[in-house]
Formats: sequence, C-alpha cells, structure tokens
Amino acid sequence: MRIAEVVSYVLKLSAPRVYLGALADGTTLEQRHGYRVREPWRSLYSARYETMLVRVTTEDGVSGWGEALAPVGPEVPAAIVDRLLAGWLVGRDPRGVRPLWHGLRDLMRERGHLVGHQADALAAVDIALWDLNGRLAGLPVAALLGGAFRTRVPAYVSGLPAPGDDARAALARSWASKGATAVKLHLGHGVDADLATVDAVREAAPGLAVAVDAHWAYRLDQALRLGRELSARHCLFLEAPLAPEDLAGHAELAGRIETPVAVGEALRNRFEFAEWLRVRAMRVAQPDVARTGITEALAVAELAGAHHVPVAPHHSVGLGVSLAAGIHLAAAVEDCPFLEFQPDTIDVAQRILRTPLDAGPAGFGLPDGPGLGIEVDRELVEAEAS
Repeated sequence: MRIAEVVSYVLKLSAPRVYLGALADGTTLEQRHGYRVREPWRSLYSARYETMLVRVTTEDGVSGWGEALAPVGPEVPAAIVDRLLAGWLVGRDPRGVRPLWHGLRDLMRERGHLVGHQADALAAVDIALWDLNGRLAGLPVAALLGGAFRTRVPAYVSGLPAPGDDARAALARSWASKGATAVKLHLGHGVDADLATVDAVREAAPGLAVAVDAHWAYRLDQALRLGRELSARHCLFLEAPLAPEDLAGHAELAGRIETPVAVGEALRNRFEFAEWLRVRAMRVAQPDVARTGITEALAVAELAGAHHVPVAPHHSVGLGVSLAAGIHLAAAVEDCPFLEFQPDTIDVAQRILRTPLDAGPAGFGLPDGPGLGIEVDRELVEAEAS
C-alpha cells in the first residue's frame, strides 16, 4: 500500500461574528477586508474563518483528512505541503505514522524549521495520516493512541464576545443555563479592567468557574498582581500572561502565585515544551493539535505527565477536522481536565462535515467511527477552496 496523492486546500469562509470590537478608526473587523490587529491584542486577525486542510489518499482510494491552525495566511502552510512535503510522502507506505512524521520533520530540521508555518503544515499532514490509518484499521484514532480515558471530554466556553461587562455577565448567565460549567475570559485590557470583568461574571453566574486569557499583555509585575487577585477569586488558570518568549518570567510568575499558569498555544514541539516544563514555567500545558500534530501532541502530553502537569488542549478557530483531532487527543490523555469550546466558531467548524460533531458548552462526545470519526464534505471543500 502506498500514498498516491497529497492535496492541500485553502479555505476562507465568511460567517457573521458575534462581536469583534472596534478598531482604532471606529470600524469593526467585520467591516474590513484583510487582516487587522484587534487592540489591545497584538496579533493579526481575519474577518473570515481561514484554514488549511490536507487530504492524503492511498492507491486504493482511501483518504484521511488533516488541518492546520492557520487563521491568517493559510496559503503559506499550503505551499509548504505542496512544495516540500507532498513529494517526499507520495509513494510511501502510510501505515507507519510516527516514522513518517520523523522523516517529514527532518526535511528542514537542520535549517531551523521545527516551528512556525513548517510545523503547522506538518501538523495537518500528521493528522491526515492518523485519520487515514484509523480508516484502514477500522479503529478510532483514540484507540490507535492506546485507548480513551473518557468518552466525553469536559469543556470550558472560550470567550464572552460582548461589548461591556454587563453584556458579558448576561452572556455568562446564558451559558450557565445551557450547561456550561467553566468560561475563559479573553482579557488583557489592564489589571483593574480585567478584574472588574472577572467580578462581574462571577457575580452574574456564581456556578461558573472562571479562567483568564491575558493574550501576552502584561509585564511581570502586572501579571503578579493580576495572578494574586485571581488566586483570591479561585480562578481556574491564567493563560498567556507575559510575552510568549519570556520563559524565565513565566517560571517566576508560576512560582509566586497560586493560580495555575497556562501556556502552549505558541509552542510547536516536545523540545520547546520540555524546557518550559523543566523550569516549571507552566502548570497547565496547552498544545494545539492543529499546530503540533497528533504524534507530537501525544509526546508533549507524556512529557507533561512526567512533570505532573495537566494537559488542556488549546483550540482556536479551526474547523471540524482539527476539532475532531483535539477531541481524540483529549480523550487519550490521562490527565486532561477540559478542552476549549469556541462558541463563535462551532457552526462554521461543522459546516464542512456531513454529520456534526457532538460538541457543546458542557463538553464533547468522542466520535466512535474509524479514524477521526468524521466525514468531510469533499465537494463543499473543493467548491470553497481558493
């Protein structure tokens, strides 16, 4: 059995956003074309849902699907798949996923390309290979990974996208009424403003556990103050409080506050995670399977387990393929308290699937079909691909 074809698809799907906030000139991102920074955050965002899918097909016509988390510039990892990875893969036996991953990694390793867009492209191909192997074996990916610790993965609701604390508090109450048990607030607006939002949400929905994503906004002294106040409020975790490269700062912060420091969205491989874990700079590990791939995410999870650190996979604006991969990973990791649920993207994520995933504010059901347990609507994907 050999791989006959590796195809990438760049998707840019339009859909209404709940609330994206005002930009510097008073307009919103929905009113703009292209990429903009949503202050106070520093990253580029798109008004559309952008991603890159990969389909790997055998000579017998069996296909597996993968996805890279590529919310901006998905053409870049797609070019890497097409120009650097596909030629090496075609003609090889797809059933040795881990050896194939190591071979793909080594293609550009000595040139320093273990991270960034190269890693995103590798992640998509790796997920597709696991999906393909599950289909060939007639087993779910979680079973191929050694078995599932759980068939339902708890969730936390990511974000309360509403303008102002009163509106956020109302949205928190609404999610609690729908079965949500935890919410993560996307903040970084200043320590006092962040704490005011946390307090408003806690007062409105006292049964909801609250976590904070600070989007790398703070200096160490500010993050210490915020973290101590969050500890007094018994918050779940403080995600991405400092600059993403500040390993020493995160280690100091994690050692001086009770609130667990969560990191992982910006990391791509076991080598990066190993250093953060070694110096205890994270107390919740957040690998994103659409940036690491399944092979590397499982290696990261084992490293985290050896340091007694729980794994709570990050999930951003990926579509149904990356979400399904994240669910299988979360089910197969021993210490996985929850997986991120993105209410603003779930309908778009499901659009490319023929049968929707079992996904809601309280948690995710583990698909029990072969591979990722999903059926991608190939005709729709090909029609939407740019």
